[in-house]
Amino acid sequence: MLSIEQFLGFLAAAVLITASPGPDNLMVLSMGLSKGRRQGMVFGLGCALGCLSHTVLAVIGVSALVAASPVAFTALKVCGGLYLIWMGVKALRSSGAMRLDRAPQEESLRRLFFKGVFANAINPKVVLFFLSFLPQFVVAGRGDESLQMAQLGLLFTAQAALLFGLLGYFSGAIGRWISQRPRAGLWLDRLAGTVFVGLGLKLVIAR
Repeated sequence: MLSIEQFLGFLAAAVLITASPGPDNLMVLSMGLSKGRRQGMVFGLGCALGCLSHTVLAVIGVSALVAASPVAFTALKVCGGLYLIWMGVKALRSSGAMRLDRAPQEESLRRLFFKGVFANAINPKVVLFFLSFLPQFVVAGRGDESLQMAQLGLLFTAQAALLFGLLGYFSGAIGRWISQRPRAGLWLDRLAGTVFVGLGLKLVIAR
C-alpha cells in the first residue's frame, strides 16, 4: 500500500505533468473546441485509459529486469534518468506555444474513445516516460515493488481521466483563456521542465 507521502508526492508531480502543454491535452482541448464538450470528454477518457497499457509494460519490464540482472536494471535507471533530463531541458527551452487544430469530420463517441486509447497506447515516448517516472516513487521495503508501481500507474490514470475530462468539458473557456494569456503555457512548461530535470538527476545519481 502506498504511504501518504508517496501518494501526495506522486499525485502532485502527476497533476503538474498532465496539465503541462503536451500532445494529449492539446488533442483533448482541440477535440472539445471543434466537436463539443461530450466529444472532448470521451476522447480525454480514452487518452487517460491508454496509460494503463504503459503501466502494465512498466511493471512487467522493470520487474523482469530486477529479477534477471541488477546491472541491466541500473542501466535502465540511468537511461531513464537521462531521458527525463532531456524532456526537462526541452520543456525549459519551449516557447510554451499551444496550437489547436480543428478536426473536420464527425465521429461517434465510441470511435472517439478508442481513438484516444489508441493514440496514447501506441506512443513510444509515453512508454519510456512510464518506465522512467513510476520507479521514482517506489519505496524499497514498503511491500512488493511491482504492486507499488501498479498502484502509481492507476493513480496516474485516475488523475489524468479527471483532468482530461475537465479539459474537455471546459474546452471553450480554457481555449479563450489560453489565447488571452500566451505565457501561461510557457510557465507550465518551465515548472514541468524543472520537475523532469530534478527527477532525472535523482534517478541517475541514486544507488
